[in-house]
Amino acid sequence: MQQPQDDAARIGRALPSRRAMLAGAGATLASATSAFGQPEPPSTVTTPPRDFRPGASPTTYFTDPDVVTVDPSFERYIVPNSAIRRLWTGALWAEGPAWNSLGRFLIWSDIPNDRQMRWLEEDGHVGIFRSRSNNSNGNSFDRQGRQVSCEHITRRVVRYELDGSATILAESFDGKPFNSPNDIEQHADGSYWFTDPPYGGQLYEGTPDEAGGPSNPQGHLNPRLGQPAGLRTNKRALPNALYRIDPTGRIDQVLTDAQVPNPNGLCFSPDHKTLYLSSTGKGPGDTGPGGKGEIYAFDVGTGPAVSNKRLFSDCVVDGVKCGPDGMRTDVDGNLWVASNAGRAVGYNGVTVWNPQGKLIGRIRLPEVCGNLTFGGPKRNRLFMTASQSLYAVYVNTQGAGPA
Repeated sequence: MQQPQDDAARIGRALPSRRAMLAGAGATLASATSAFGQPEPPSTVTTPPRDFRPGASPTTYFTDPDVVTVDPSFERYIVPNSAIRRLWTGALWAEGPAWNSLGRFLIWSDIPNDRQMRWLEEDGHVGIFRSRSNNSNGNSFDRQGRQVSCEHITRRVVRYELDGSATILAESFDGKPFNSPNDIEQHADGSYWFTDPPYGGQLYEGTPDEAGGPSNPQGHLNPRLGQPAGLRTNKRALPNALYRIDPTGRIDQVLTDAQVPNPNGLCFSPDHKTLYLSSTGKGPGDTGPGGKGEIYAFDVGTGPAVSNKRLFSDCVVDGVKCGPDGMRTDVDGNLWVASNAGRAVGYNGVTVWNPQGKLIGRIRLPEVCGNLTFGGPKRNRLFMTASQSLYAVYVNTQGAGPA
């Protein structure tokens, strides 16, 4: 996962005027009254801003003010009396939410704290699920109910079997270690697809290269500090890429950095015939220009074959770059995308696009959103990992598949 500073730097020059604009909008909202004579509820853009804490005053009279309709087609997906809730806070950088349907719990990664967390649906309890997690990032539950995780420190993909054992699914390609596996999803044919950008090659989210490697060129950093004895450190040797793990165990390189710079979040359409892939900014050790915060779509063929590359969205909303990261589709094929707009208040959270690439809705959060997934017993609750916190809101649709 790329950290927020890249997008913040990119939009920094435009912030004063935008802040003034948002402050004016906030003042208007704060003084407005609803058709029923009640003050409009606070929002992320009001002054003072909305309080998301569990014990805060109610924020919703009818439709959450931070669930925003951009196109009328989005109205059908809104649950009017459902409010965005902050379920928990306390992470350093929250990522990789995944819903376990059988156990009715959500897990996610707190990458810098080297742990996975768990939220229980029956009572909202949050506890540590796995520590150490090897600075895991993306997580998923496959169609057999097994957890699959992308690990930064070990540069590998692991699967936790139903008997409690763990299997290494991928740790190298062509004899070279991966950079830092990031996000993963299972295809309907049983294969696993995962991205491998370089964001884990830094002290905060993983471990840098050995001395002389791209993320540690001067050798001033010691990658072994704070790590268990026997950790195998490496130098970056592969391009950023997208990979596919065949059910036979064969690993194929599907796309490289030259085709989609810094591949990050990924997901499939409900029929698994379309692959969506986010392209984010430069990471540690990158020598190329890096991604531009865009989403690309591809037709999925047999095995690792993809074709018909096309720009799905540049993720610019009202002139603000809402950098994409993790994403999921719903059963109607709409794409729900985590939004990283840096310091642009009111644009962090989630953007929602129809299958034709048209923005239809937004969910505004007070923190940068890194990833999301559908969960809950009916798979109609959107869980969002955003910087230090976990948020959720009910929606009037279901996620397209287990994730």
